Amino acid sequence: MKQISLSSDFSISQMVHGQMRINDWHLSSDQLLGQMKTIASMGIDTFDNADIYGNYTCEALVGDALALDPSFRNSIKIITKCGICIQSDKFPQRQIQFYDYSYDYIVGQVEKSLQNLRTDRIDLLLLHRPSYLLNPAEVASAFDKLHADGKVLHFGVSNFYAHDFSMLQSYCNVPLITNQIEVSPYCLEHLENGNLSYLQEKRIRPMAYSPLAWGKLVHPDCEKSHRIVAELDRVASEIGVDGIDKVIFAWIAQHPAGIVPINGSGNIDRIRRSIEALDLRLSAEQWQRILVASRGVRLP
Repeated sequence: MKQISLSSDFSISQMVHGQMRINDWHLSSDQLLGQMKTIASMGIDTFDNADIYGNYTCEALVGDALALDPSFRNSIKIITKCGICIQSDKFPQRQIQFYDYSYDYIVGQVEKSLQNLRTDRIDLLLLHRPSYLLNPAEVASAFDKLHADGKVLHFGVSNFYAHDFSMLQSYCNVPLITNQIEVSPYCLEHLENGNLSYLQEKRIRPMAYSPLAWGKLVHPDCEKSHRIVAELDRVASEIGVDGIDKVIFAWIAQHPAGIVPINGSGNIDRIRRSIEALDLRLSAEQWQRILVASRGVRLP
């Protein structure tokens, strides 16, 4: 699998494995380590996590697995996120879900992530969502501290719009090297709001989460999802592949922004299928037929 350069000194695999749901898979530490090693042997050496995943449990599950073979840590890249404060039995005082990007919170959460993951550095830290209270100078100061201490090697954002990204970058001494956003044939938001065009302009490679639209393209439940799935089926038949999942990953990967899809499946066969899809090519018409099916109206 190709490596995708996000900066002059940092690359990730062409597909990333998402670990948001590993708490639901009920794997032992040994089983999780085995799963990660199998995925890495397939070429996916980059794993995506967040402090809040699994009600603050997923990072520690990964850390327990890595503790069984510390040397494996050096062959993979770890992405994690911070900033969302969820309502949780671990924080009974919280009345709502909110965002915190204060210096102390960012630095403190990174310390917790390092402890949970049982590692001395995070390869890529993302701010999870934009906030009206995000003070860019304070965030930049936290990034400088974490980078100088060698605790975070690279920085980026998630779910940011172009103006949020540009504003924060203007304050930061370190580059923001990616924006992790939702992209699928169902979710066209970042194709239509100018975000992907902005990232192309700045030569920044985005990552895409939820390529199957939170299951809507696996189990269609509305007119829009049924419409998209019908077109995906037609394209799959035309190019001779055995499932719409391959068409979906090919559709995302073919966008000229060079989107890196995140596969959050715990099924090794499904991961293998998505890797195979990266070599597929749709015609311009086929790609745009899927786009039109999603929009529900013809192109002008």
